[in-house]
Amino acid sequence: MKYTLKEMPIEERPRERLVKYGAKALSNQELLAILLTTGTKGVSVVEVASRLLITLKGIQNFNEVTIKELTKITGIGTAKAIMLLAAIELGKRINSNQSKHQVISSPQDAYHYLQANMSTLSQEHLVCLYLNVKSEVIEQRTISIGTVNTAVFNPKDIFKWALKLSASFVIVSQNHPSGDPTSSSNDTLMTKKIVATGKAVDIEIVDHIIIGKGHYYSFLEHRQGKRLIADD
Repeated sequence: MKYTLKEMPIEERPRERLVKYGAKALSNQELLAILLTTGTKGVSVVEVASRLLITLKGIQNFNEVTIKELTKITGIGTAKAIMLLAAIELGKRINSNQSKHQVISSPQDAYHYLQANMSTLSQEHLVCLYLNVKSEVIEQRTISIGTVNTAVFNPKDIFKWALKLSASFVIVSQNHPSGDPTSSSNDTLMTKKIVATGKAVDIEIVDHIIIGKGHYYSFLEHRQGKRLIADD
């Protein structure tokens, strides 16, 4: 049996539960229901939130959702879709601002810093972390967006921002939409090209991290702490 929101016991309604227990105690479905505010004829807002999660196959896929995809779901019109996208973007910006000045001292640190935004992307993105002399993050910047299996980039764009930001170190990262972070021959060639350009402008490439789903590949770890790319 399905209940409308008004028919639910007051103590079970998402807004009332948030006031009583705090936002952290609520499920993804309940948080979405609060953002959506209302359902549609015969369908409660909680049910709309549930359909949204099912359609997108989980909260992890919200990063790349579009207005067109959202408005296909019964109970979500353009106004609600815009509100959801605004909330998603605001969350990204809050997280980004909190992460600035974080120290990146290992490939695992870099992976944890990047994976939330990069592991769910449907196209290959080339993203750089620019670090100061203390290895603190100055800025994270998307350099280019490629296809489902190819990263398109110009090394000059990487170092243009390094110079503008007065960065001492750069961590290059890309995602593999397939979910498998294993490096390819093209990834190795790309890394060699970037490292060579970095030497020319005296900016060190600390690592090249490939982000998959739940896993990563680090060129630095693969070289066991030696030079990022062998001379051979």
